[in-house]
Amino acid sequence: MAWTKYQLFLAGLMLVTGSINTLSAKWADRFKAEGCGGSEKHNFQHPFLQAVGMFLGEFSCLAAFYLLRCRASRRSDSSVDPQQPFNPLLFLPPALCDMTGTSIMYVALNMTSASSFQMLRGSVIIFTGLFSVAFLGRRLAPSQWLGILATIVGLVVVGLADLLSKHSSEHKLSEVITGDLLIIMAQIIVAIQMVLEEKFVYKHNVHPLRAVGTEGLFGFVILLLLLVPMYYIPAGSLSGNPQGTLEDALDAFCQIGRQPLIALALLGNISSIAFFNFAGISVTKELSATTRMVLDSLRTVVIWAVSLALGWENFHPLQILGFLILLMGTALYNGLHYPLLACLSRCRHSAQESERERLLGNSRTPINEAS
Repeated sequence: MAWTKYQLFLAGLMLVTGSINTLSAKWADRFKAEGCGGSEKHNFQHPFLQAVGMFLGEFSCLAAFYLLRCRASRRSDSSVDPQQPFNPLLFLPPALCDMTGTSIMYVALNMTSASSFQMLRGSVIIFTGLFSVAFLGRRLAPSQWLGILATIVGLVVVGLADLLSKHSSEHKLSEVITGDLLIIMAQIIVAIQMVLEEKFVYKHNVHPLRAVGTEGLFGFVILLLLLVPMYYIPAGSLSGNPQGTLEDALDAFCQIGRQPLIALALLGNISSIAFFNFAGISVTKELSATTRMVLDSLRTVVIWAVSLALGWENFHPLQILGFLILLMGTALYNGLHYPLLACLSRCRHSAQESERERLLGNSRTPINEAS
């Protein structure tokens, strides 16, 4: 069945905004500007402030939900209303996991390339599968275990590509290794978040936009308050600000004032996460979850291609192999091979039927010829 213009628009919106989300965050990290008090130019390394911006983008999904509900109420449509009441505090534990995992990933993005960042995020499949077996009592199909194994192999290949690639003065080898490990560590927390959401939240049939928006609200408020103590906590070599603390929001605003393009990059990050969540939920509804997974994998290619074109990273052929193995692992885990095998089976059956009809047609002899 051909896609409608609206479905094509949603798929394109998800692909573009998902790519912009990672690229804009990396773009902001690459800027250098003076900080407060006339400090020397330094990179814009403020991962926790960037995480606050991301949660602000997620929080905006709550506004989108209420707009949809307002429009649905005029049409007597209850599709955006929950089927039963729920306690919003149910979202607090997943929001805390989201806040921690996102903050760690933004720290890691300062240390490694955007393409490796996106590829290594695929390791969430491993931990989600293991935790769902341990805590949800789920039984994984053999193809899902094979998908997990393929993902592990793909992670090893991507890691080797990072080790063998030429590293610029911006990213030393030790930083790249630390960044890659932090990304994988963050996926463990993201997997815990997914298990918590499935166990305690999804049974209440909460609209996805409302779920994302509520978690965004919790994450935004909590992390915004945590910026105050972070200003005084020493972070040593992990710190990217002149003060050497975990986060210096004042230094970030001074850098933004001296380099307005940083504000543009942050705005792109905030707005893209909102549109990406909306488009992703709409793609699942209008098309399928499989289509959403494929588009999410394709944005890795877009991020990689743009990073190479802009000279942000060097090409290494092992990354292609690693990405293809990770893509295969994701496809196996999400059951993408089932419709593919069914399609191949139908094609083979159709070919056999055509061949049989051709043979039977050639073997028929007209009656007048037989006489």
